[in-house]
Amino acid sequence: MSVKKDVSRRSFIISSATALAGGELLGNTYPALAQTGMRTGDLPDLTVKEVKVYVPKSGGKVASVVTNSGIEGNYTERGSGWLDIAKRTLVGNNAFDIAKLSSVWVEPKRRHRLSDTATTTDICLWDILGKAVGLPVYKVLGAYQERVMAYASTQHMSSVQDFVNLALECKSKGFKALKIHPPQGSKVPLPASGYDIYGGSNYMLDIEIIKAIREAVGDEMLLLHDPVGVYSRFAAMKVGRVLDEYDYCAFEDPIPTNDIEGYIELRNSLDVPIHMGEFIFTIYDYFEYIRRDAVDVLRFIVDNIGGITGGMKVAKLAEVCGLECAPHNWGSIFDHAVHFHCELASPNCRFFEMTQDRTSARTTVTTPFMKDSIQVAEDGYVYAPTKSGLGYEIDRDKLEGMLSNVER
Repeated sequence: MSVKKDVSRRSFIISSATALAGGELLGNTYPALAQTGMRTGDLPDLTVKEVKVYVPKSGGKVASVVTNSGIEGNYTERGSGWLDIAKRTLVGNNAFDIAKLSSVWVEPKRRHRLSDTATTTDICLWDILGKAVGLPVYKVLGAYQERVMAYASTQHMSSVQDFVNLALECKSKGFKALKIHPPQGSKVPLPASGYDIYGGSNYMLDIEIIKAIREAVGDEMLLLHDPVGVYSRFAAMKVGRVLDEYDYCAFEDPIPTNDIEGYIELRNSLDVPIHMGEFIFTIYDYFEYIRRDAVDVLRFIVDNIGGITGGMKVAKLAEVCGLECAPHNWGSIFDHAVHFHCELASPNCRFFEMTQDRTSARTTVTTPFMKDSIQVAEDGYVYAPTKSGLGYEIDRDKLEGMLSNVER
């Protein structure tokens, strides 16, 4: 069983501030140029000449930023109005100036939730920069590892047996770790003390699932539990004590993110590490959770905090404060890839989240218009991409055949 260390995070605050003030959070791009033998003057013309959006017939939009040299950066279009904003802010500027073009330091932006459009811009620019120097983005950021252990991440299924069946299949396919997303909104009649009316979750059923999965897969598999913030403090404590007993390695988002006092109470009472952060919508709100010892492992979704730039800031903040970081993954190859690059460039990231289907285990993430897939290897790890930029190439012919139109 994991034993919690009682060393206060406060002792890291002064060193954190010093580190953040004295060095770059993202890792300088110039080491990447040194690896290729390129000088800054050898870079192609990265002035942005065009922005557009590909609109597939099947839904989902792909943003495009194109430079004078013809290098194109892509990511899923997030939020509404990205194209109009990108026309005003990107065209005529150099894609190399990512920090200037993606910064949210100005006061109005620090006070409010970050616009999704900032994420789209940031990731398209990182994709361009990687392609310009001929390296995957994680190497531009400063590579730390070449593979990351995958955990299978379940859907919110219904029954104990559904979870057990999937857990056993995931184990048979080489996964070394599994995360449970338990049922939500269950109204199964229970004694008055059993139904968590404040959280909207049948936590007693969740406890049955927690026990059954551990008994089915054995002691060697790493297990994580993520109710996605639906428990009350009471239910979270009940479930957390069972997670301790059954040697789970993560209790993610047990209660609503804004209940910082509840997180402090849980962290002080339980051994299982507390993970949270994917429902924080600005990088500037993480610090209070660290300062108050409310979390063991920070999470983030790049779409919420400004893309790869924001994700790496959170990962580095966690690192200098002695915390692990566990980025979220869910969705397409693009979604998985951007978090994967942050993990590969960080010494304190140990997991890659591989989303699962409801009925069968999957070890591959595919997208219809992509040439490449993301694959969990037989040893349970996902290995770094070798192609430049985001590392997973669009099949331009397939994408063109799937388009309803291109927005310009």
